[in-house]
Amino acid sequence: MSKNIKVNAAILIIGNEILSGRTQDTNTSTLANWLNSLGVKVGEVRVVPDEEKIIIDTLNLLRKTYNYVFTTGGIGPTHDDITAQSVAKVFNKKYEIHKQAFKILESYYKPGEFNEGRQKMVWMPEDAELILNPTSGAPGFSIDNVFCLPGVPSILKSMLGGLKNKIVGGEPILSQTISLKTVESEIANSLTKVQEQNKDVEIGSYPFFHAGKLGVSIVIRSENQSKIDECNSQILKFVSEKKIEVVDR
Repeated sequence: MSKNIKVNAAILIIGNEILSGRTQDTNTSTLANWLNSLGVKVGEVRVVPDEEKIIIDTLNLLRKTYNYVFTTGGIGPTHDDITAQSVAKVFNKKYEIHKQAFKILESYYKPGEFNEGRQKMVWMPEDAELILNPTSGAPGFSIDNVFCLPGVPSILKSMLGGLKNKIVGGEPILSQTISLKTVESEIANSLTKVQEQNKDVEIGSYPFFHAGKLGVSIVIRSENQSKIDECNSQILKFVSEKKIEVVDR
């Protein structure tokens, strides 16, 4: 894949505990930052419950729309962990014991501890490729352009290193942040003008509240550092004309 091709991905967060608010999702930012560094832009994030039909329908849509799809959650040992069997149905594959995964977990647990619940974690779609897990033994898996990772943030993070060679991205996406002591309405028109003159650069503005001060962070994103620099100087020009203070965050 040549470097100027735009490569994109979707993230599918699976789990009732995210939707109920009981568990906070941090996997989205972990995955998005990692993918950006590989030159893969995240185009969409969805959160769905542990319901087979919804998982299947959503995956079928996302895998046809994006170069890569990453799922998190639903591959553990409990009855509501149904991601693997849902993915098997998406690809019309048999749902079966993955022999290599079985060997990994059998040697990971002490004799007698690799019980029926834990054995559920080695059931996967036929022909799935393993994503090794250096933290807790139980592997994730990929099939075609769908990569299935666990929901536990520290475990997910530890598994990304082993995936690097499987992901082909475009140019890494670079970013620069300018933080200002102002409000969005004060800079909206000027910022719109800069965006119109730099259509191939993504400019976002995000209010923040820090150490008792209100402010706005402007984030400039592009694959091209010189385009970021150009935008940066245009923004700093109107910032100084308006006598707006630049702050360190």
